[in-house]
Amino acid sequence: MIADHIQQLRKIIPANVSLLAVSKFHPPELIMEAYRAGQRLFGENRSRELLEKIQLLPNDIQWHFIGHLQTNKVKDIVGRVVLIQSVDSVKLLNSIQKQAQKSGIVQDVLLQIYIAREETKQGFLPEEIRDINPSNLPNVNICGLMGMATFTEDKEKVRSEFRQLRKLFDTLKEDTYSAYPYFIHCSMGMTGDFPIALEEGSTMVRIGSAIFPPRPQK
Repeated sequence: MIADHIQQLRKIIPANVSLLAVSKFHPPELIMEAYRAGQRLFGENRSRELLEKIQLLPNDIQWHFIGHLQTNKVKDIVGRVVLIQSVDSVKLLNSIQKQAQKSGIVQDVLLQIYIAREETKQGFLPEEIRDINPSNLPNVNICGLMGMATFTEDKEKVRSEFRQLRKLFDTLKEDTYSAYPYFIHCSMGMTGDFPIALEEGSTMVRIGSAIFPPRPQK
């Protein structure tokens, strides 16, 4: 069933858009079903659960961290994932830089932008993002932006928020990050709204419940 879901999604999602399977709370055996179907990008939002799964699952899985990352957990995540999608503050960005430098690596990240006016959402305000100077972060590659739209049935509101994020991405790519070829990702869209996100220029969608069966709440 998981393999069928992935196959159906790949018929909808353009080849130049990355499909991230959100595997949080799902056991390794279900992740392996997706893996055997060719899926390699998986997203987790808890450091402890992620580290446990890394030990149990194939080495060629490309893990993304997509949850709120506390600074005291940075040392557990830096160097263990190919992309931290949820960098939502300068403090966290500096902490990742410090840990990556200490480890002698360069960590890829996305900056999470606050596009939905909901208290449960986090991230930079669009106007704050221009204060970040990538040249001051030699051990961090800022590879693009990530955002979550408002959880609502109002599709035009969702579309407007995605459009705002893509416009910000395009502007930054043309000026601040014009010399940084790895600034390529505008990660937006989840199971409930990814078709709109694709129409508005998403380069990566984060899909959970359209791939995996309903998960236990923790």
